[in-house]
Amino acid sequence: MKKIVVIQKYSCNFAKANLKNNTKQKIFMVFNFRIVSDEVDNFRREIQIDADATFLELKNAICDSVNYDKNQMCSFFLCDDNWEKEKEITLEDMGSDSDQDVYLMDETILSDYIDDEGQRLIFTFDYLTDRSFFIEMKEIITRKQIKDPLCTLSKGLPPKQVMDFDEYEAKVDKKTNETSIEDLGEEFYGSESYNEDEFDAEGFDELTYNE
Repeated sequence: MKKIVVIQKYSCNFAKANLKNNTKQKIFMVFNFRIVSDEVDNFRREIQIDADATFLELKNAICDSVNYDKNQMCSFFLCDDNWEKEKEITLEDMGSDSDQDVYLMDETILSDYIDDEGQRLIFTFDYLTDRSFFIEMKEIITRKQIKDPLCTLSKGLPPKQVMDFDEYEAKVDKKTNETSIEDLGEEFYGSESYNEDEFDAEGFDELTYNE
């Protein structure tokens, strides 16, 4: 009986030691996101944020970088390689009758759904006109941890956060031909020396956007 107690004590200590070692071995990560717009040429933001931050923190960092009101209804959409929307992560539960699960920004951790460089997201900031930013996770910085998100690059003026639907339609009517994102040229990416590897535009040719 005494021997069994000793073995159990040793096993418990061994488990605690393993747990402590596993905690030490946790790899901290920072995500670097690049944000562009189909409405405004030469607009770009880059934001670094801890992988364990929430989508709400990412939303707030984006809004801060473009001086948007943080209280407007908005959503993130995880996308496939062709920018097709998949899972929605929204600011508030709108009480839809849909059977689909609701993912809220303040409850959803970035690293739970983003684990690869190149992951694409759409951030819809104007629900009425479905106007959005296009986001790509460009880099995972390992062995780094930051408390607050950081905007590391700010180039160009952002589009208006909210646009009246009539104003939006009038703007669309001025455009005689739809322009694809690939036709926007090098300035869309913010650099004449842009390297195609920096922002994989494959799949953009499936979409068209109006100025």
